[in-house]
Amino acid sequence: MSYVVREMKVEDVVSVQRVASESWHTTYEEIIPREIQDDFLRVAYSDEMLKKRLDGSHVFVAEEASEVVGFVDFSPVDEAGRIELRAIYLYPAKQGEGIGTALLRKGMEELEGVKEVVVEVEEENLIGRQFYEAKGFKMVAEYDEDFAGHILKTVQMVLII
Repeated sequence: MSYVVREMKVEDVVSVQRVASESWHTTYEEIIPREIQDDFLRVAYSDEMLKKRLDGSHVFVAEEASEVVGFVDFSPVDEAGRIELRAIYLYPAKQGEGIGTALLRKGMEELEGVKEVVVEVEEENLIGRQFYEAKGFKMVAEYDEDFAGHILKTVQMVLII
């Protein structure tokens, strides 16, 4: 199947919420307790928060047969040419089809002046870490993060463009 990567619209909110929920539950099932996942998703992916992201971030969706199957969220580019890759999620069944790569590429092509992409990934999220490593990201820091009372090992990775 072929897919299209485009800017997210308000009409995509429910679809993005579904992708976030399914991919979070699959990715973090053995890493973060389900109640903490659900609380995070309820807040971070509420209608209101997604609309704020649309106003303050660069959010792109991947669409296949008129269905949103993945999304990516980038911060604005700072004065040093640095952006944060805040989220990139796909339906688990769509991983490995090049959609994540296309979402990442879209942000780097659309956003002017990008010199460095920074991402934080949970240490045990091996699929995520392998994806970033395959794209050329290098680990620059590692630290413990209190995620709603659950300690996560977070890895910060950077891609120099």
